[in-house]
Amino acid sequence: MIEATIEKLIAMKLSGMAEGLQEQMNNHAYKDLSFEERLGILVDKEKLSRENRQLKILLSHAHLRHPNACFEDIDFRTRRGLSKDVMFKLSQNEWIRSNQNVIIVGPTGSGKTYIACALGNSAVRQGIHTTYVRLPRLTQEMKIARADGSFIKLLARLQRIKLLIIDDWGLNSFTDEQRRDFLEIMEDRYNVRSTIIASQFPVDTWHDIIGEPTLADAICDRIVHNAHKIILKGGEDSMRKIYSGLT
Repeated sequence: MIEATIEKLIAMKLSGMAEGLQEQMNNHAYKDLSFEERLGILVDKEKLSRENRQLKILLSHAHLRHPNACFEDIDFRTRRGLSKDVMFKLSQNEWIRSNQNVIIVGPTGSGKTYIACALGNSAVRQGIHTTYVRLPRLTQEMKIARADGSFIKLLARLQRIKLLIIDDWGLNSFTDEQRRDFLEIMEDRYNVRSTIIASQFPVDTWHDIIGEPTLADAICDRIVHNAHKIILKGGEDSMRKIYSGLT
């Protein structure tokens, strides 16, 4: 009878309840509980199982460079201008619910990518659809999408992402096509989605990197407006060496 019930639960995709029922049958401690208590435990088991499955899916779709990055493992002792209070506030994700952006600027090895992934991980754990991508890879995707006629679909996919993390921003100067394509992405996200930009270059140099003044103004306005800025300083020891043991 119980085996048949477990099989039905699995067939109805209630694997959490099936596992919970099997556990209750094998553990005599549950026999002292009332029917209502045991049923409540089964429901909680199913709810937790679904939340874990959803988290696993969101993490796989996020493609975080540092999938295990988290607020608790960030080193605030190193003197690089990183505020623990600011990071704690950002890790609550209210800025994402308010459709704001985050800009992380600092020299190579200062921990920009790790911090961006820690914020991304915090978002994922609250059920927020997140995706990490390096700008060189994104520009290549846009070029291919234009060539095969899927550019509009790519824009629609990017627009649906609640938190888009763009790393290595500004490594190369923009071509005219890349400027216009990137403006389309930021226009779709402006005030309706959140974006993290991680870059080696100070914000006041972005106009020169983007090029054409009118498009540079439009792009920067959509990124910098309502953005939280994290400005990191370099230290003698690269944070990459410190975080390498955590990934």
